[in-house]
Amino acid sequence: MKIQNLVENEQGKNGCLAEHGLSVYLETGKHKLLVDTGATDAFLRNAEFLGIDLKEVDILILSHGHYDHGGGILAFSKINPRARIYIREDAFAKYYHERERGTDYIGLDPEIRGLPQVVVVGGDLRLDEELYLFTNVAGRRMWPEGNRELRVRKDGALVQDDFRHEQYLIVNCDGKEILLSGCAHNGILNILDRYREIRERYPDFVISGFHMMKDGEYTEEDKKLIRQTARELQKMPTRFVTGHCTGISAYKMLKEILGEQIRYLGSGEELNLSAWM
Repeated sequence: MKIQNLVENEQGKNGCLAEHGLSVYLETGKHKLLVDTGATDAFLRNAEFLGIDLKEVDILILSHGHYDHGGGILAFSKINPRARIYIREDAFAKYYHERERGTDYIGLDPEIRGLPQVVVVGGDLRLDEELYLFTNVAGRRMWPEGNRELRVRKDGALVQDDFRHEQYLIVNCDGKEILLSGCAHNGILNILDRYREIRERYPDFVISGFHMMKDGEYTEEDKKLIRQTARELQKMPTRFVTGHCTGISAYKMLKEILGEQIRYLGSGEELNLSAWM
């Protein structure tokens, strides 16, 4: 199995672009697939630099309806018009980031909805024996504090986003189960609770941002939440790969507790699961 981070916030391999976004490339026994496409076409340029032919991708999974994960979909569709693109039905709503300095639109380009290869997903969906999509994460324990600034437009008003547009991919390959999430807005612990409901076990590996990044200084309450999350993750027989919206500062706090159970995967870096087991 091949897993390569095509783009994220930090440069991991010399010559690769970095941006605030996420795109992960995977090769399994049956598929060549993408999870997310970053904010721009940077993932395409990195793939070319790395010798990865994205014209061969047969499936693209969009984790949720934010531009930093779906901003490259239109560019991808131009070079690969045949790959199926699985998107949650709620991902086409209008999403915003509301802060003191102003409100920014962070949703998808509406043109994406009209692409003929888009498959709108209404709930949990088994694609085949390797791939399974799930959603409906209802828990709220240790919910990321940064979610409080994220909004969705409903009936003309901006209201708290409940992240029903998130979906999560389970990959079953080489006897291992891997959970891929984009930002884990619903909280990584709540997502893992739902995973366990479905699978009656924890995954062997998780690849996900944890949405712990912050513009300013972390408060003591922020640090407490990050460390509490790490202690809960520490109890699981799972290894964690993170980046993007986790942020370097939060990653270092997690690393202090999780040690070799967690690692950061930068832009352009390949993940060797066999060497890590």
